[in-house]
Amino acid sequence: MAFETVTWKDGAVVLLDQTRLPQETIYHSYSEPQQVVEAIRTMIVRGAPAIGVTAALGLALAAKNLAQKSLEAARKEWNGWTSRFATARPTAVNLFWAIERMKKVSDQSFKDSKGWSGKLLSEALVIREEDIAACKKMGKFGAELISDGARILTHCNAGALATAGWGTALGVIRSAVAAGKKISVWVDETRPFLQGSRLTAWELVQEKIPATLISDNMAGYFMSRKEVDAVIVGADRIAANGDVANKIGTYSIAVLARENGIPFYVAAPRSTIDLRCSSGGKIPIEERDPKEVREAMGRPTAPAEIAARHPAFDVTPARYVTAIVTEVGVARPPYVDSLAQVMEKKA
Repeated sequence: MAFETVTWKDGAVVLLDQTRLPQETIYHSYSEPQQVVEAIRTMIVRGAPAIGVTAALGLALAAKNLAQKSLEAARKEWNGWTSRFATARPTAVNLFWAIERMKKVSDQSFKDSKGWSGKLLSEALVIREEDIAACKKMGKFGAELISDGARILTHCNAGALATAGWGTALGVIRSAVAAGKKISVWVDETRPFLQGSRLTAWELVQEKIPATLISDNMAGYFMSRKEVDAVIVGADRIAANGDVANKIGTYSIAVLARENGIPFYVAAPRSTIDLRCSSGGKIPIEERDPKEVREAMGRPTAPAEIAARHPAFDVTPARYVTAIVTEVGVARPPYVDSLAQVMEKKA
């Protein structure tokens, strides 16, 4: 990739500031874990896989900063950081998956605090590399579902910016293009945070993949005119029954796709699958500041006095999902069985 979403450099967590794209490409270097928590909370970094990787590196940073304390004191304070990171964004299960994985490594390290922090950093870097590898495997499986000449609609940003690299839904598109298929993309702008118009469009322009930007309420129009061949989106959490939580507006697109006979695919790593969550009704939905609905890129678009709501995600019932693409293969209905099998496979 020509850019890195999240990485570790010179003892700090380095993030590409996604709130400044596409106007500016700015990287921030964070030497304090609280800065990383706030970067997740304020969407400087976003996208479920990227959030998980960032949290892992943020916890490694916390351990590094505590390395001079006694192991007992360091681990006690570090456990407090796991709780702080867990409050940053409630819907993306990758965040909690990464925290639990880091906690397991911490619990297994009993010698000196220096060795403890080093093991945590090593694990965080492994999580990052595994995410990139998983996206590329996912892309290969997903590309097989895409026909040459397909016109694909995507929502929000599920590209390299939403992961450590390559991407989930956009990774499938990248892989299809790399396989020689001629693909074009419909890019939903994705109100209110504009992840489609600001981020997905930016990635596609960078790689010269043909794409057309549309507002969210145009999707049904182009579907009805037979100008969309498939829909591919990412996910922030997938329940055991195949219900999918993704960026607000995804549910509407899934219903429109079903009405128009268009396949609706979800691409996500196994870390996004939450078998402990039986259905989408149990997925916590983050509600963000309504001010973000009354504004666009910091500029008011509505009266300040008007009431507003901002659920950041919605849930698409499994019955609307044609297939779920993972790094170990493609799951199809019934998802209670196929997702359980996916989680049992070796990567």
